[in-house]
Amino acid sequence: MLIINFKTYKQGESVIKLAKLIKKINKNIIIALQATDIYRVKKETNLQIYSQHVDHFEPGRNTGFILPEAIKSSGATGTFLNHSEHKLTFNILKQTIKRCKKLNLKTIVFAKDLEEAKKISKLKPNFIALEPPELIAGKISVSQSNPDLIKRAIQEIKRNILVGAGVNNKKDVQIAKKLGAKGILVSSAVLKSSNPKKIIRELL
Repeated sequence: MLIINFKTYKQGESVIKLAKLIKKINKNIIIALQATDIYRVKKETNLQIYSQHVDHFEPGRNTGFILPEAIKSSGATGTFLNHSEHKLTFNILKQTIKRCKKLNLKTIVFAKDLEEAKKISKLKPNFIALEPPELIAGKISVSQSNPDLIKRAIQEIKRNILVGAGVNNKKDVQIAKKLGAKGILVSSAVLKSSNPKKIIRELL
């Protein structure tokens, strides 16, 4: 799996433009978007889309939150939860995963280290993404700086493990794949590139 997190690097038409480019390269790439972009991008590309976050609230009197029902009706396949840039308490995370499961929304839950990943695994999300926060948006990936973390997570957790944080090139992907990861997550390597097509093709 290759998952590209758009974060808030692009807005409006530039999101559409990059999403269409991604579809031309490989329609199986998954993209993670701000909730406001999901409906239009889904309609124009039919790519698999994950929301960058959802809240655990039920439909009703809740102003300013993103509901699982909202992203599903907009065309999302699933959602990110507990990214290092949007951390949740364990109790809120538990409630939110439960809400998503009821709606058949997939969950990619982020963990900063093996200890947190083990705790999260008890909630049975679809995927656990290992992302040491100090490596995010950097030039050195977890694949190269701490391959043992990936290896131990796969051996000890026995769930679908994704690898992110600093993933930039083919070697990062090869190491993660060899160790048994189900996929990789990238953001700045693609979103900040002057030639995203080249970077995506190399990662694939």
